[in-house]
Amino acid sequence: MAVRQKPVRDQVVVITGASSGIGLATAHLFAECGAKGLVLVARNEDALRKIADELSHGTTRAIAVAADVSKREDLERVARTAVETFGGFDTWVNDAAVAIYGNLTDIPLEDQRQLFDVNYWGVVNGSMIAADHLRHRGGTIINIGSVLSERTMILQTQYSASKHAVKAFTDGLRMELESQDAPISVTLIKPSSIDTPYVEHARNFLDRENAVPPPAYDPHLVAKAIVFAAEHHRREITIGFGGWVIGAMGKVAPRFVDKAMEWTGYGSQTTDHPERPGMRDNLYQAREDGDMYSSLPGEPRKTSLLLEAQLHPFVTAAVLAGVAAGIAALFLPSLATGGPKRFKRPTPRYQPRPALRRSGNGHDKRTFGPGHMSQRRLNEGRPQPRH
Repeated sequence: MAVRQKPVRDQVVVITGASSGIGLATAHLFAECGAKGLVLVARNEDALRKIADELSHGTTRAIAVAADVSKREDLERVARTAVETFGGFDTWVNDAAVAIYGNLTDIPLEDQRQLFDVNYWGVVNGSMIAADHLRHRGGTIINIGSVLSERTMILQTQYSASKHAVKAFTDGLRMELESQDAPISVTLIKPSSIDTPYVEHARNFLDRENAVPPPAYDPHLVAKAIVFAAEHHRREITIGFGGWVIGAMGKVAPRFVDKAMEWTGYGSQTTDHPERPGMRDNLYQAREDGDMYSSLPGEPRKTSLLLEAQLHPFVTAAVLAGVAAGIAALFLPSLATGGPKRFKRPTPRYQPRPALRRSGNGHDKRTFGPGHMSQRRLNEGRPQPRH
């Protein structure tokens, strides 16, 4: 059975982690595109209500549902609320996540388990609930992974491991739904470093404040990929060429990437810039929310050519083909003729006479090769003696 996806303006969308960062940027973009309904999910109820009120305008109605994604019963309540309010939902976005920075030996096991409860089991619970609802009506499940789904980042080992698990689960879910002919699109979004409060919300076991490794990208780029996937079937979408290169190099030259991270991992992920203390550490409970961006200095990148190439592959292929054709037009004519034309000396109309050399007695004589017998004329006589 073919995947069925409605236009965004006709959709009801559930977004977890909607109170800040990527989730908040995504909620705003869905509202700008005129989505019929938004079900905003996070633990911070006060921040959610303000965001829902702000986004409820025009044809869009947004509601706030406070929930902890690590608890399946909370997500089941989210689904019931969407059905009771809008009659159902069409796209479910699993975005909620927490982070921990530090060395493995410094992080308690209970903190590591809590991270997996949110990052992995939250995605599993949300996806399974969404799949049950969408199995007959069609729709989209979008899971937010990371480029760290492909390559572990030092000092973020637990977060990287959870995103590896999210990728594996998403691939397995996609295959099962396809084998069952369920009309559901399953997409994995893999952001690179994104400038969000992620770093400020993280539990930190380092001796400096957290930072995202450069280059950092704007969260609106991730939101653009999510909204696109809600109505266009895509397997995976990666945001940010810098992160994509790290993943690719990790497969080609893993030891080189290991060493590079060992040398630069601490410096690229820490900063002396003071961050907002009200946001620090939301591992177990909600903290200050409501911002898309971190408080770190510098402007994030607003564009990603890699993202555009994935969203519009045929246009990209056409442009590349045009560039290739232009280059070929410059070089093929000379290649077909064996390279650049060279000046060819014209063939003379007459044959030159044999070269002359000066003989010992001062007379000019034609010279010939060895063994030649001189054919003197009878009246030529003997050569004159030298004086």
